[in-house]
Parts: sequence; structure tokens; C-alpha cells
Amino acid sequence: MGHLNVGFYVARSMEGLAGLSAEMGLAGAFAPHAQATLVVREQYIRFLREARMNAPLSMTGGVLDMGEDSARLLFVLRHADGALAATFQTVVSHATSCEARSFPWSARTLARGQALAATVPAGGEPRSITLEPVVETGASGRRAEALGLALTGRGVVMAQDCDPFGRLRTEGFMQRLSSAIPGLFATRGRAGQRRPTAGGAALEYRLIHHAWPRAGDRWVLYSGIGGGDARVQRIFHWMVDPETGRPWATAEAISVAFDLETRKVIAMTDAELAEVRQGWTDGLGL
Repeated sequence: MGHLNVGFYVARSMEGLAGLSAEMGLAGAFAPHAQATLVVREQYIRFLREARMNAPLSMTGGVLDMGEDSARLLFVLRHADGALAATFQTVVSHATSCEARSFPWSARTLARGQALAATVPAGGEPRSITLEPVVETGASGRRAEALGLALTGRGVVMAQDCDPFGRLRTEGFMQRLSSAIPGLFATRGRAGQRRPTAGGAALEYRLIHHAWPRAGDRWVLYSGIGGGDARVQRIFHWMVDPETGRPWATAEAISVAFDLETRKVIAMTDAELAEVRQGWTDGLGL
């Protein structure tokens, strides 16, 4: 596509998370010897302006909200001219490093978190994806097959893909979702991307972790399009454990067809939209 993909953005936000955790008094939370860490439970991303290779970028972080043992953190990625590249809202738990068992923040960390209070910058708020809590997921391998979702990925978690505590890194989830898109559009919704200069781009993403595969665990990824209009399509991914059928993670993305020359969104014609709708699946969610 000529720009950095979503896996890059998430990897940068994970570096930001390590930096912000140190400012909250948790320096070393991601070191191999750490007894406590921050476990990412979910992440929302709003992509606002694409970044090319070698683009100078900077990130700031802060705290949107803190609970007894969890927090919603904000990361803002900007271009050199100050324009927003992306905003991230990352929900984390304060947890034991090996078992990922949540436990309360210390009074010191709560105080430092309050001193780092932040607000989402104008234009960086969620637009088409709700952040309402997901109480219970409807995702499973059996339901994915019953719905006829496209099988867009299959693999095994390797040791080099894991964090110091043996869990698949958050950017590892996102990189696999990003790689699934060509496979999805090979069988679903291609009309808007058949033009010679067409590519694709994500405008928003919400990723929820239900469990964390470790080195040697297998994963299968199912993807489908759950709706949209002439400009955007709402894509869902379910990454499941093929042994049990239970989800490792679920994600929702707002995707557009993207002209690689003008760098503008492509709107589908009525005929193209009618064709694409034949590949949409009702009942998809996180």
C-alpha cells in the first residue's frame, strides 16, 4: 500500500506502553525478571493520517481512567508537523507476569497515574466503532464455520513471537489480522478494489484479547464482512484455538478501498456495492 501497516502502529504503541508504565512507577514491567506487568486486554485505534517509510513520528502517552487493578491508557502518534497519525486507547490490567492474574495498583502508582491524566485530542475519538464493554463473545470455531466465514489464516505461535512471559505479543495478533485481508478480499467484497490503482486501508480497529496463546499453540483465523456502505466495510476477525474452538482474540475494523495514486478513499458504484453485499455476513460481532 506504500504506507506502514497496522502491525507497525501497534508495535510502536507497545513501546509507548513500556515507557508510560515506567512513568507510572512500574519501570521494568516488561523485563524478563518482572514479577508484575501490564497485560493488554483490548485496544482501540483510530488511524488518521498515513505514515510512509522513514516518516519522523513521535508518541505521547497518558491515563484516561484507572480502576482498582486496570486502566485505560491513551497514546497519540503524531507526524513531525504535529498532525495526528493515530490515537490508541489501550485497556490494561495490573497483573502477575506469568499467570496474568490481576491485582490492585499500589497507592504510589495510582497517584502517579492521576498526575498523568490525559484527554483524547479532537479528531481522535472513536467514530464508527463502539467501545461498549463486550460481556460475552459469540465467537467460536464452530460458529465461524456455520456462518461460512473465510478461513484467512492458520499457524503456530513461535517463541520469537512471544513477550518475555511467553505470551503472543499484541502486535503479533495485529500482524496476523493485517495479513489476512488479502485472503478475505480474494473471496469477499472485491468489487471496490478491482481498479488498477486500488489498495486498501484501515480507518479504525478494536482488538479484544480473550486468551493468550503461547509458543507452540496453534491458531486459526476466520474473517468476514459484517456490513458497510459505498465507502466503508465493517470487517470482523475471529482468531480461535483449533483444539477447543474458543477464541484467542476478536477484532472489528473499518476498512476502505484506497486509491494508491491520489491517496483518497474510493467510493463504490451502486453496481459494485450490490455485488459486494452478496459476500457480507449477518450476525458478526466481537
